[in-house]
Amino acid sequence: MDTDERRSLATTDPGLETWVRFLQAHAAVTRRLEAELQGECDISLAEYEALLHLDVAEGGQVRMSDLAGHLLLSRSGVTRLVDRLVAGGEVERRTCPSDARGSFAAITDAGRARLRAAAPIHLRGVREHFLARIPGDEVAPLGRTMGRLVPAGDREDAVCDIALTGADGGR
Repeated sequence: MDTDERRSLATTDPGLETWVRFLQAHAAVTRRLEAELQGECDISLAEYEALLHLDVAEGGQVRMSDLAGHLLLSRSGVTRLVDRLVAGGEVERRTCPSDARGSFAAITDAGRARLRAAAPIHLRGVREHFLARIPGDEVAPLGRTMGRLVPAGDREDAVCDIALTGADGGR
């Protein structure tokens, strides 16, 4: 399919145009959030999200393979990410007592402190680069629409609740 065919398909099919706009919006907002976190807190968006997942997890730990799935990373990608967090003292590795091949990533007090320091920057960015650009009466319907795209078994309500409350969950 050449460029003109792709252009005409996207402009004649509103569904595809919506899909392209969604991808563009996600990329633009994610780039801004990443730049702000890096610039103000020296933490990547992936590191922030990993710490957030670990913080809300039972016992502050998640199997490495599950963390990879939550973060949409390969096993080697999550290993490299966790290696960086371990080197910084924000995460520690723990062995799995029931499966010698498995291991856990566990958040440390330093990881929680780093998450708490970065949360206001991240939340400010979400409000500024995403929520402020959506009319107030469209926010809830958009949230419901996005919710329908996530299968019920994949929803992470605890992560969502903590992400919206500044990464302290009222603790």
